[in-house]
Amino acid sequence: MKRVLKIVLWSLLALVLLAGIGTWSKFGSLVKGAMSVKKLDDGLYYMEYKGDDGFDELIAQGGGKTSAELAEYVMTFLSKGYYHPAITPAPAQYGCSALTARTPENGVLMGRNFDFSSATGLILHTIPKRGYETITTFNVEFLGFGDDWLPEGFVNQYLALGSLFFALDGMNEKGLAIADLMAGDDAVTHQETGKPALTTTSAISYLLKNAATVDEALELLQEIDMHSDIGSAHHYAMADASGKSVVVEYVDNEMVVVDSPAVTNHYLCEQKLNVGLYEGDRRYDFLRRQLQEAGGKMDLRQLTTVIASVSQPPAQGDRLGTAWTMVMNLTNRSVTYYSRRHFDKPQRFELERK
Repeated sequence: MKRVLKIVLWSLLALVLLAGIGTWSKFGSLVKGAMSVKKLDDGLYYMEYKGDDGFDELIAQGGGKTSAELAEYVMTFLSKGYYHPAITPAPAQYGCSALTARTPENGVLMGRNFDFSSATGLILHTIPKRGYETITTFNVEFLGFGDDWLPEGFVNQYLALGSLFFALDGMNEKGLAIADLMAGDDAVTHQETGKPALTTTSAISYLLKNAATVDEALELLQEIDMHSDIGSAHHYAMADASGKSVVVEYVDNEMVVVDSPAVTNHYLCEQKLNVGLYEGDRRYDFLRRQLQEAGGKMDLRQLTTVIASVSQPPAQGDRLGTAWTMVMNLTNRSVTYYSRRHFDKPQRFELERK
């Protein structure tokens, strides 16, 4: 499939060059986005996209209940209808941690580790034709283009634009931040109420595009049917510039909201409290204790140190550990990334429209 798609994409590029302005109006933003990719560090790339991100049309069509359905729409969007593939994104299991804290100056920070056995992170800076500017991250290995796939070379960089529709974490110009974490069991969510359908990761991109606050994000979640990615349970860590921080979980297809500044990989809601908490995992208690001992406030250095201290080193069996750590400043709308625990190599980005 990938070889066929490469041929199609090169053909499309030829059309752009031959047809000139008319074709460029269709593909220009996508081509410029693909050409913007650059490698920042081992396992971490950056891309910038300005233009129609395709989400309005996706929602108008009813969304997608599975990653495969969404992937078909994504490839149709990237090819502008010239190609209709059937692809299957790669399944995965991942662990993570997140912590939100106020600063001594009454700002708001959110730190997050994405832990996984294998990952290539793509930071996507999106300025959509409609909606809020965002900086999101996705593991492009989840796009399903094969082992050792990297967003290098024009075709692969173009394919990486699929990350427009999927995010594992990120923030927007209004200071709303969201991160996806595994919730502790295999209880999948599949809401069937006739509303537009999105999966866990596509919903993050949708929420950051359209919501300015945690409350607005919660309202939008009530307006879609949620479907679990990768056949497992998920929960969201959410925070905004006001300092509000919650964890969103799903129990028996119903959304449950828990006020909490910290979250790892077990349930926090009363209905399933501590389900998924395994013996010896002290990350959640450690994060809560560190925040309490700091008097409920941490500066950027403190939060970075604390979230880094619960990052995961590589383990036996070729497990990568923490693929990326990010510290988001929800007050000044900036984010600093660290790839693969390279805490001496910060990568900082600001949102232009803050």
